[in-house]
Amino acid sequence: MVIRDGGNSGGSGGMTKGQGEPESLVFVVDDDASVRQALTSLLQSIGLQVESFGSAADFLKKGRIANGIAAACLILDVRLPGVSGLDFQAELAKADTHLPIIFISGYGDIPMTVRAMKAGAVEFLTKPFTDSTLLRAIRQALERSRAALLQAIDLQDLRDRYASLSLRERQVMALVVSGLLNKQVGGELGISEITVKAHRGRVMQKMKAGSLAELVEMAGRLRLDRAQQQS
Repeated sequence: MVIRDGGNSGGSGGMTKGQGEPESLVFVVDDDASVRQALTSLLQSIGLQVESFGSAADFLKKGRIANGIAAACLILDVRLPGVSGLDFQAELAKADTHLPIIFISGYGDIPMTVRAMKAGAVEFLTKPFTDSTLLRAIRQALERSRAALLQAIDLQDLRDRYASLSLRERQVMALVVSGLLNKQVGGELGISEITVKAHRGRVMQKMKAGSLAELVEMAGRLRLDRAQQQS
C-alpha cells in the first residue's frame, strides 16, 4: 500500500533530522505492517520515538498512553480490525485521554472527515500523502500535546495549593471569591472580621494569589462551586 506519493519535495514540514525532540512520542496504529514500518522509519529518521500497533486492542494492552511528561500524538488508521479508528477516537475521549490524533485513510469521505475533525482530530489525511504533509500534521499535534501538558502541570500545581488549605481557609476562600466583604464572611462563619482577615491572608499566601481578581480566576480554573469549597 502506498502511503506517500512520489511528489515529495524532500521537505519535512519544519521537522528535519536533529530537530525532532527526542522525548516526543508518536504512536502508530495501522493494521498494515508495511505502513507501520514506513511511518516508523520516517519518524525515527528525524529523532522521534515511535511505537506501532496493529489494532486498537494492541494499543490498549500497552497499559499507558504516554508518560505524562513527553509530548505525544497518535497516527490512527480509520479502518482497523475490531474497533474502527473513529470509534476508538470516541473511546479515548470518554476515557478523558486527550491524545492528539492524526487520521490516515485510503478511502476517506467527507462525512468521515467531518466526524473525525468535529471530535477533535488534528488532521485527516487520505493516502497517498507526502512526507511533508504528514510531518506538518505531526508537528501541529505535538505542539497541541505540549501545550495541553503544560496546562495540566499548571492545573495540578494549582490543585496542590488548594489542597494545602485548611477547611476554614477553604470556607473563607469560597465566600471571598463569591464577592462577600470580610465583615459579611465573618457573619456567615460566626467569626470576627479580624479572624477573617487572618484566614484570607493565609489563603492568598498559600494560593500564591497577588490579588482578589487572581484568586477568583483560580477558583474558576479549579471549577469549584461554593458547596465544594466549603467541604
